[in-house]
Amino acid sequence: MEPTAEAQLTSKPEVPISATASSPVTMELKPRKAVMEAIEDIAYGSVAGVVGKYVEYPFDTVKVRLQSQPDHLPLRYRGPLDCFRQSIRADGFLGLYRGISAPLVGAALETSSLFFFEGIGRETIYALGFAPRGQDLPLSAMWLTGAFAGVFTSFILTPIELVKCKIQVPETESGGVAKASLKPLQVIKDVFRHQGLRGFWHGQLGTLIREAGGCAAWFGSKETATKLLRDANEKSARSEAELERMRATPLPLWQQAVAGASAGMAYNFLFFPADTIKSRMQTTPIGDPAQNRSFAKEGAALWKQAGLRGFYRGCGVTVLRSAPSSAFIFMVYDGLKKYLPMQ
Repeated sequence: MEPTAEAQLTSKPEVPISATASSPVTMELKPRKAVMEAIEDIAYGSVAGVVGKYVEYPFDTVKVRLQSQPDHLPLRYRGPLDCFRQSIRADGFLGLYRGISAPLVGAALETSSLFFFEGIGRETIYALGFAPRGQDLPLSAMWLTGAFAGVFTSFILTPIELVKCKIQVPETESGGVAKASLKPLQVIKDVFRHQGLRGFWHGQLGTLIREAGGCAAWFGSKETATKLLRDANEKSARSEAELERMRATPLPLWQQAVAGASAGMAYNFLFFPADTIKSRMQTTPIGDPAQNRSFAKEGAALWKQAGLRGFYRGCGVTVLRSAPSSAFIFMVYDGLKKYLPMQ
């Protein structure tokens, strides 16, 4: 039966169910995906950072003690092995983990912030149209997003590292006897009482230089090494099917470790002098006249005392410990994202 004229006027055109159902879903999926990616970066980055910190912390303690030896006294440690030996003799092996509570928080914040801000950097490049969305970024862009992440992370990291450094390098009384080890809350109270809130960012320029340049190298080196290893693997493919399988699966675990280790070594070596100056600034006792030195003046004082070699004091042990630490960080982070996805 034909519809009446009135029915034709009042009836609404039929709309496919798929169109009405898919529109709101499509609009909601993108923000939801972005939120879940951010949560993954923060949660899994935190776990990876804590694991890496437990691996590297004894070496970091030795590094800071080597870096922060005062200008006006003979060197207390002849090198990394001597520092290890003296530290273990004085405090036992667990003494090398002195003050780890603050760095554990710092490691969780640092690593999660790095992955979080690096993700924002990637999204910014896609949003600005510098790279087609859905494709991997070129290696040059990965170095850029790493620097972007490092700049923002440095402001989170400086206060935590200041507390860590003051705990790792205990002040000495007259006669060279070390004072009782400090606790994080005690350090926080002392810094705030003498320098106010601004005092927690003492050494910020050194952290900024190290993190911006170092994180560019960290992400960039990891992706560069990954690409080189993947290209080498694909050359050995005997068929198109095997090639597609290689492209669809992660690198073998040992190759992931190599890529992560190369990232850590590049991060620590390239900008080590900035870290040395920062450590010296942050370990100067509260109330010492040298505490008011700027980044440039601290660098000049170190140059006068020890020359170029002084800027790389502790570099060897730092690069050594960064290899396994960084390898673990990337393997844990990538593994969690692959096997426990939140999306």
